Amino acid sequence: MTQTNMKAVGLTRYLPIDDPDSLQDVTISMPTATGYDLLVKVEAISVNPVDTKLRAPKDGVESEPRILGWDVAGVIEAVGEQVEGFQPGDEVYYAGSVTRPGGNSEYHLVDSRIAAHKPASLDFAAAAALPLTALTAWEGIYDRLGVAPDRKVNTGKTILIINAAGGVGSIATQIARHAGLTVIGTASRSETEEWTLAHGTDHVINHREPLLPQLQELGIGEVDYIFCLNQTDAHWKGMAETIAPQGRICSIVETSQPVDLGLLKDKSASFAWEFMFTRAKYETPDMQEQQRILQQVAKLVDEGVFHSTESERLSPINADNLREAHRQLEAGSMIGKLVLEGWE
Repeated sequence: MTQTNMKAVGLTRYLPIDDPDSLQDVTISMPTATGYDLLVKVEAISVNPVDTKLRAPKDGVESEPRILGWDVAGVIEAVGEQVEGFQPGDEVYYAGSVTRPGGNSEYHLVDSRIAAHKPASLDFAAAAALPLTALTAWEGIYDRLGVAPDRKVNTGKTILIINAAGGVGSIATQIARHAGLTVIGTASRSETEEWTLAHGTDHVINHREPLLPQLQELGIGEVDYIFCLNQTDAHWKGMAETIAPQGRICSIVETSQPVDLGLLKDKSASFAWEFMFTRAKYETPDMQEQQRILQQVAKLVDEGVFHSTESERLSPINADNLREAHRQLEAGSMIGKLVLEGWE
């Protein structure tokens, strides 16, 4: 390959999304695959809250364009000398690492240990909707909440998923249902309730109203697990009320004000954070577990057990469409995942 430059969408200043300079079409140098890296020709990407948080207005100017984007599906162009299990031409999907340039570029480097072959039954755009959220949900449910992998062990156990219609919630409901749990999802609009039921929940309650009375009306009462995907501090007291004795709570959303962990003491309940980038950021000994998770998700997608959470598709990948995607995410009413495909 003789190409030395490539198209990308990046930023040099941190601006409101309505500013046309908040995300710009740029040309940057083509990277080279060495070590464990794959050089991937990017076919489709997806947007996540991490993109909008990192782009949000703040002081500072980048000397070189900063490239965001942590959901990619594409085709391997080249491999580093330490790569195993991949070769040029393979179709892959992955979420990448927050410590490296993102995937909003024509070509992208990713550590092969956190990438996997994409689901064969999905096109690139549908596949790009899954990696970051599927990893977050899988790690949250199995690693942080400690849900047993054996469905029989989970018979009769319950999980409450707060914000079940969002990007993570849309796949978390499917994973929890597959694990054998009774899944209660929260939604506050008719369209999100319908989406949530279509993606694996057994029951839906409204997170804008007290949680425990709604669970009691369902004959469920306290739940064994809670997976919080929205406003941890706003839901904290409600979660403390509804978690069962010795139950477990996991959240992916940082708090804006302190929460009282003492509310969990009487029940001997536990709390854990889930941050999908931990394994790649710190290169933990089990870093390659993310590859295994994505392989398992792809297998279950191809078997028809899991479904893509794509809700909207834009084309091509450029600054205009990425600004629109960021606008929709920041509006706070996003259902599922918004994906972008193809370069001009």
